Amino acid sequence: MSEEKKPKQGQINIELDEAVAEGTYSNLAIINHSISEFVVDFVNIMPGKPKSKVKSRIILTPQHAKRFLKALADNVERFEKQHGEIKDYEKTPIPMNFGPTGQA
Repeated sequence: MSEEKKPKQGQINIELDEAVAEGTYSNLAIINHSISEFVVDFVNIMPGKPKSKVKSRIILTPQHAKRFLKALADNVERFEKQHGEIKDYEKTPIPMNFGPTGQA
């Protein structure tokens, strides 16, 4: 490898394939945890459909979950400085009374 293509010390080379780059839409996240991990299930609930499937599941260590929380909070803060406050509606427009309830 030439010097230009070698990752510098301390850098991580991350590859993003096309299928993952397209992303998956989610309008609901269900979070559970145990002593050793946090499990985040991302779901896409559509109006008029009483059943939905988990589209993606991410499993994090407690330390990574806390880092993710801080990184997300930082990004929301920067977004709001640029675009204004994100409104948080008290009542969710998604019906939450269908299907079995999750357990931690």
